[in-house]
Amino acid sequence: MVAPMSEHSTPQNIVFSDDQTDAYDRVAEVLEKAGVDLIEGTTMPQSMSKPTVQAVIGKAGSGKTLLLSELYKAIAEAGVEVISGDYEGRKKQDRRTLAILAPTNKAASVLRNHGVPATTIHRILYTPMYDPEYERIAEWLAGEGEKPEIEGLTEVALDRAFAFYQTNKSIPGALAAAGLRGSDFITGWKRREDPLDIGFVDESSMLDEKQLNDLKEIFSTLVLFGDPAQLAPVGQSGEMVFDQLPEGRKMILSRVHRQANDNPILDLAHALGDDSIGFEAFERLVAEAAAKDERVVLGQRVESDLMARSPVLVWRNNTRIRLIHAFRAAFGAPEDELLAGEPLICDGIELPMKHRKKRVDLEARGLIKGAQVVYLGPGRKPGFSRIHIFGADDPQISAASIVKIESTKDEEPFIPFAARMGATFLHGAAVTIHKAQGSQWDTVQVFAPDLYAASRAGRIEAGQPLWKRLAYVAITRASDRLIWVTRNRLSRPTTPLTVADLSGVTAPLTLQTETEET
Repeated sequence: MVAPMSEHSTPQNIVFSDDQTDAYDRVAEVLEKAGVDLIEGTTMPQSMSKPTVQAVIGKAGSGKTLLLSELYKAIAEAGVEVISGDYEGRKKQDRRTLAILAPTNKAASVLRNHGVPATTIHRILYTPMYDPEYERIAEWLAGEGEKPEIEGLTEVALDRAFAFYQTNKSIPGALAAAGLRGSDFITGWKRREDPLDIGFVDESSMLDEKQLNDLKEIFSTLVLFGDPAQLAPVGQSGEMVFDQLPEGRKMILSRVHRQANDNPILDLAHALGDDSIGFEAFERLVAEAAAKDERVVLGQRVESDLMARSPVLVWRNNTRIRLIHAFRAAFGAPEDELLAGEPLICDGIELPMKHRKKRVDLEARGLIKGAQVVYLGPGRKPGFSRIHIFGADDPQISAASIVKIESTKDEEPFIPFAARMGATFLHGAAVTIHKAQGSQWDTVQVFAPDLYAASRAGRIEAGQPLWKRLAYVAITRASDRLIWVTRNRLSRPTTPLTVADLSGVTAPLTLQTETEET
């Protein structure tokens, strides 16, 4: 049995709440049975044969991210190798491994901003095959080899890469500091054959059963971190994968952690749990919060300037389409082409099985369903687009694209880019709240008329009014500022669309991706 953890035993003297301490101890017990002792800081060879799945669940502000971060640090200090998806060191006898996963690049980037080396589920399911020169650089950065001599790469560039890696354990980031792209060294992809030990999965409310089963084939110990108040994946009858676990395998964080206190956005999110509060009463709470704190705004119109980088969150599809057309009209976008700076949402990749390698390449670089991107301009071939993928280590690629701008009428969608096959995109100036799960923006605009319509519909999902679940998810996407939009109006833009805010965007990209050969 793992010795109970005191409030003063956490790294850097972080003080946990009682339920965080209990969850930490219970996860530590599971890990000890798996051969990783967090108290002693030691590891034993893997001995478990049957996969074990545990869950840590709690609403926004309950400290899930802090708990995950501290568990990661303790596991790494015990000598467990962290697998980040961009590089795996040489396999050692009796090595123990940990991977920290999220369903999307955007969700993974939220963790990386907290110092946790997260990657996507897809990047672990499929592993890259690297050029030997990449292996030499990566091994040197990881302390497993001598400083390499690479043709065309100066000592100064290597030193920049090394300095970057000392503070941020990202090989693609270190290569970028040296003026290189990690993806340029990838020669192919393969489905992972080697199992791993421990998997932490954040935003696990977004997982479906197939994804969970895929992960159980790879990991012997899985810990799911999720929010039970969010929306379940489409087609799962309002149930999340951790709902199916027996009570003994679920650790519930019920207290809002002290670091989340005095946060009006979280106060509003938690007020939705009060059964006595209806929509009108909740909107009065929003107005009261806005009068006291600038982090909450009661907006009379949608701010078009914000839509290019943080979409308006809506419930109804027709609302989404109308707002997108209003956004394009406000910026003077022509009907037959896209402007550089317009936001897009990846709706999947349409490639036949014979091009499976190309599909895996695009998905592993972050171009998966739901990925948020910005259009940078046309590619070198007809039907190709240059795009910036938010949250990806190597965000700028050129890919065959099928871009659809839908109509509210019964007309076919307008398609400004139509490659024979490739990545499909919808416009991203407005998105449904369901698709926004796992993402976070500094400022979020919530279209309240849609939530009012949901409240009038009277729908119930998993025992709660649907409008409350929608409002909870939408509100908790905001990290700094919430704009509760009460009117169906759109402001005029104050500046033209731009790509100057996207790091690394220059003149037309020269990167030749394999997809451009299609």
